[in-house]
Amino acid sequence: MARGDIPQDSYHLVGVSFFILGLGTLLPWNFFITAIPYFQGRLAGANSTVVTWSANHTGPADTFNFNNWVTLLSQLPLLLFTLLNSFLYQCIPETVRILGSLLVILLLFALTAALVKVDMTPGPFFSITMASVWFINSFCAVLQGSLFGQLGTMPSTYSSLFLSGQGLAGIFAALAMLMSMASGVDAQTSALGYFITPCVGIFVSIVCYLSLPYMELARYYLARKPSLAQGQELETKAELLQSDEKNGIPNSPQKAALTLELDPEKEPELEPEEPQKPGKPSVFIVFRKIWLTALCLVLVFTVTLSVFPAITAMVTSSTSPGKWSQFFNPICCFLLFNIMDCLGRSLTSYFLWDAYFITFMMVFAVSNGYLVSLTMCLAPRQVLPHEREVAGALMTFFLALGLSCGASLSFLFKALL
Repeated sequence: MARGDIPQDSYHLVGVSFFILGLGTLLPWNFFITAIPYFQGRLAGANSTVVTWSANHTGPADTFNFNNWVTLLSQLPLLLFTLLNSFLYQCIPETVRILGSLLVILLLFALTAALVKVDMTPGPFFSITMASVWFINSFCAVLQGSLFGQLGTMPSTYSSLFLSGQGLAGIFAALAMLMSMASGVDAQTSALGYFITPCVGIFVSIVCYLSLPYMELARYYLARKPSLAQGQELETKAELLQSDEKNGIPNSPQKAALTLELDPEKEPELEPEEPQKPGKPSVFIVFRKIWLTALCLVLVFTVTLSVFPAITAMVTSSTSPGKWSQFFNPICCFLLFNIMDCLGRSLTSYFLWDAYFITFMMVFAVSNGYLVSLTMCLAPRQVLPHEREVAGALMTFFLALGLSCGASLSFLFKALL
């Protein structure tokens, strides 16, 4: 099909839909870790529904090690179910995997919101919360892997929008917490409102996914079969890359950057020298092509999850008690990290306290966001068109592997501290 025959993304609705779907995939994780003060407040009580947003229970009294367990039990199912999704993605229809996962996540988050009003001792509350975290992230793994596989068949612009939506999820959660803390209502009501918010976000994600079949551009890319993509070259800026580069693999970092500036409406050119083979793509053949970017992704998340949020959430302000001390952690740990991770640029230096921690969090988050986006965008360009869905699913698995490694290391770092 000629480039002129590719449908247009009217009003950027397809891009907006994938942006919101990216937001929806990470809302559960971000709303759980941002609400650490709430959970620690519930676990510190004897038998009550008393809620607090500002208590700091990260010292010896934190007998449940909530920070570490919520990180580990979020990432282990993400790893296991992403691996399962990588090998069994053809057994269950894509619509069932995506829509079913969104519905289950919505129901489980509604349960989490309902628990705000339930009087419960710390032990059972901890067990139910951890079980909810496990199952929510299991379905998030299936959802994320399926969506990344779907995005592998589309121009990279939509992958970038999806990743941007994931970055916004953390900002969304941090802002929701700040508004709950500053609302002036009682803590229990504000906590209930906080946990209802992601339910609304997941519902909007469901609506966006159901609307995709009614968008002409989405139908064009998502309905194509691998056999129709025979002879297509990987998406590159051919006029800027050397003609001897095969499969869109650049020879320099400068050229790698160019591959991220693809025209979203660009139809890949024909490459007669390396036609695609019919049949199902091999997971192991795809892995041999993307192993380097997969390794980079694992290392990025191993470093990030080893300290965030289990260790960084323990930092408190050195100033005297007051409003700033109460808002320090939500702002300087969660909101700051997610803004830098999403936007990849520095904030103006108007902070007057705790400057070293804030500076490190900014550099930490910028590098995390940049390297994650780089590896996730480059991997599909290292394989043939009919292998891109497998590449997207594999990269999601290695993303989960890095998250799990980092979550495991966080126990060691906390013990050393």
